[in-house]
Amino acid sequence: MSSAQQKIAARTPLHEASREGLEDVDRIIKGRFACRAFTSRAVPRQIIADILDVARFAPSGANIQPWHVYAVAGAKQAEIITALLQAHEEAREQHASEYRYYASKLPEPYASRRDQFGRLFYGSLGIEQSDTAGRARQTAKNYGFFGAPAGLIVTIDRRLQIGSWLDLGMFIQNVMIAAGARGLQSCPQETFSKYHALLRDLLPIPPDQMVVCGISIGFAEDETVRTGSQMPKAAVEEFAQFAGFED
Repeated sequence: MSSAQQKIAARTPLHEASREGLEDVDRIIKGRFACRAFTSRAVPRQIIADILDVARFAPSGANIQPWHVYAVAGAKQAEIITALLQAHEEAREQHASEYRYYASKLPEPYASRRDQFGRLFYGSLGIEQSDTAGRARQTAKNYGFFGAPAGLIVTIDRRLQIGSWLDLGMFIQNVMIAAGARGLQSCPQETFSKYHALLRDLLPIPPDQMVVCGISIGFAEDETVRTGSQMPKAAVEEFAQFAGFED
């Protein structure tokens, strides 16, 4: 870009610079939701490879790129589903994640937000929060990848520190945005980490890698897209402060 072009670009309002591109990206991000009902329509291996090819451009400290992914479909996915569902049904208390997802006591406003999620989510399914059996049946659907024809098991080297987990989060977000750009939906699922021992038996996950989560990927059921409401999000004013900006 020449110096003249740079000056013109600098004077062009951001919202006019690439309206179509902005709208596409915003639509994908705002339209993303944790899909829990997929069709059986297959997702080709190349599409998953393309998604990961885009996601790998996530930023990471010193460019160490701390993510590892095991993509599964077909017979291997079915084998994983069978093993995890059996464990969830018969021995769930014998399994535990290698890391803690939530603080042991959530402070406000986070505790209230989690309570609100429980009311909205389980309420939409007609499951009382006191219905432990019903909640367990709903949780079990995670291990069937919610019917998605493809899934990812995401791991990180256990020797890395919290900054690398930040990098991994940006990679996972890239995966979901890239999937959305291809007309797919996704669901990130921490609960797969609970059964890391079983996953190690079924996938070539080395001891120095920790299972972080799974991601179900596929085509959402039409009814899910049409009626699936997103969880309420805090307004910008609730979490951001601005200083030094000129109107």
